[in-house]
Amino acid sequence: YRTTTMWTFPHYTPGTAPDWAALTARFDWLADMAAVPQDPEWHGEGDVLTHTQMVAAALTALPEYQALDVQAQHILFAAALLHDVEKRSTTTTEERDGKMRIVSPRHAKKGEYSARQILYRDLAAPFAVREAVAKLVRWHGLPLWAIEKTHPAHAAIATSLQVNTAWLAILAKADVLGRICPDTAELLDKIALFQALCEENRCWGAPFVFASNHARYHYLNHPESTPDYQPYDDFRCDVYLMSALPGSGKNTYIARHYRDLPVLSLDDIRRANHIEPTDKKSNGRVIQLAKEQARVHLRAGESFVFNATNLTRELRGKWTQLFADYRARIHITYLEVPWPQLLQQNKQRAHAVPEDVIRHLLGKLELPGYDEAHEVAYVITLPQ
Repeated sequence: YRTTTMWTFPHYTPGTAPDWAALTARFDWLADMAAVPQDPEWHGEGDVLTHTQMVAAALTALPEYQALDVQAQHILFAAALLHDVEKRSTTTTEERDGKMRIVSPRHAKKGEYSARQILYRDLAAPFAVREAVAKLVRWHGLPLWAIEKTHPAHAAIATSLQVNTAWLAILAKADVLGRICPDTAELLDKIALFQALCEENRCWGAPFVFASNHARYHYLNHPESTPDYQPYDDFRCDVYLMSALPGSGKNTYIARHYRDLPVLSLDDIRRANHIEPTDKKSNGRVIQLAKEQARVHLRAGESFVFNATNLTRELRGKWTQLFADYRARIHITYLEVPWPQLLQQNKQRAHAVPEDVIRHLLGKLELPGYDEAHEVAYVITLPQ
């Protein structure tokens, strides 16, 4: 990720102590952490806020953190504050090995969504900064268990395409040092093994470089293969899948860049068949009609645009698998405009979407990844 705009996290200046009173007063999500317990065996320090404060202190004291540029320091500080943000919604108790344990399953994945919303809607962080923070939150635990995965090299390489692995190790180290637990030395050894794994696979502090986009797509979807394998190019056509929140300007982008291609639009199918977007019962019919139209293009080897919001991996996957089955080269174009502009553009649409629906969709947003398509483009409109 690269950005030309310097972004700073509020109430924090590298080299000085964070203003915790100001931070907890401003951010409800941070104040909420004080009421969230943790398992005393692995977090003897107590609640999540105490842990977060200790992680921030450990982070800023690390020499490798202090050696970073100021922008990177703000990114990592934001990730430290947000890394356990969704323990507030996922913490529960369950029996493990005959003992009742406090656990927070999937808090990192849910935390990525929350970090993205907070940094997009509330703090207006540049896209590159926001996604660096969000992915640090998502993968902050990876250095502790990457070596135990079925395909450790694949995990390291795939993650390097999303986040700086050296930054990830710094955050993981701070996470370990910012807690009271009996296995600190063992956890730090695992982080060292993660670094060795990344260095061995040419992805320490930088994304792995593939021979081609096709090679990247193949490897990410075939973890048992080698990243240096170059698959044969036998594509019959190209499919351009759009992904964006309502009001982001998909139709305008398509008219400007794909004017010579046929467009398959879910909204157009709904309107042609007098089906409301809120009519979930009839949505299956819309999808079936769209797939029939898509197959007409695919069988003919005809390139086309697929226009829908396509906000989650699951939704996109149902279409990209169909496209791949017909040997189409898949392109995903993700569009984004600043939050205030998004709301304004949506109001100006002929078919405006209620703002509460847009907020709900933002909470589900998953950015397209390189394992979903041969080509992925992020088209980001900067603030005016």
